[in-house]
Amino acid sequence: ISSGLLASAHPHHPSGPLHPRLNVSLGGSGSETWPQTSGSHVVKVRLQMQLVGQRGPLDGLGRVFMQILKVEGPKALYLGLGPALIRSLLYGGLRLGLYEPCKYVCDLSFGSTNVFIKLAAGAFSGTIATALTNPAEVLKVRLQMNSNDGRGSAFKLMKQIVSEEGLKALWKGVGPAMTRAAALTASQLATYDESKQTLAKWTSLSEGFHLHLISSAVAGTMGTLVTTPIDMVKTRLMMQKESNKVGIYRNGLHCAYQVVRTEGPLALYKGYAKDPI
Repeated sequence: ISSGLLASAHPHHPSGPLHPRLNVSLGGSGSETWPQTSGSHVVKVRLQMQLVGQRGPLDGLGRVFMQILKVEGPKALYLGLGPALIRSLLYGGLRLGLYEPCKYVCDLSFGSTNVFIKLAAGAFSGTIATALTNPAEVLKVRLQMNSNDGRGSAFKLMKQIVSEEGLKALWKGVGPAMTRAAALTASQLATYDESKQTLAKWTSLSEGFHLHLISSAVAGTMGTLVTTPIDMVKTRLMMQKESNKVGIYRNGLHCAYQVVRTEGPLALYKGYAKDPI
């Protein structure tokens, strides 16, 4: 999906709508790759929830991964797979499906379809899709963190959350999640386009696979650097009950402040090692 938006935001990409078949294939691509990356997402959530409200040595990605395998077994790497697949499928389809309408609205408002308008349209479509699929993300994070919950059904967990915390609890962390979606789109698009132009100008790389690969890697790394703190805050808010020992996080900014105050600035990058993967 990101590569599709990167391509469509490129100045030389045709401005017409994407082919319907491309919409469908990109919408479902997230659900096809999720079984292959589910384990890394479980590890990321565990890393982000380490030493909540306190400072101290942290376990690395490899150690957390081995602990999960040893204590909970290989099946634990697929905790939250159901909500994750649903969220990925819906998010991919909504994000790409809303891109063209958002671009059309921006065109009507500003009378242009330049790269900045496409970037804004991508950010808008990503934030709307994120807001609509946030309940599935909350269920996924809760299941991935708690293996006992993970053995039950997502529907049962959803009923429990609504019963104990209210319907609004399914939208915990939606603010940081929407911010992350917009920041990811913006940072990746801008970095991809700029790095591609710079590499083409200052190296011997020409238009082709290697230039696109390196530019995409740079864009992915920059996107991770920008969005990891936001993702960390999003996870903490979604796991609010698990973080009560340091007080209720009132909102995303308050959560970031509390994390920096009690755990140190680098705590915002817990789970960073997983994201470039």
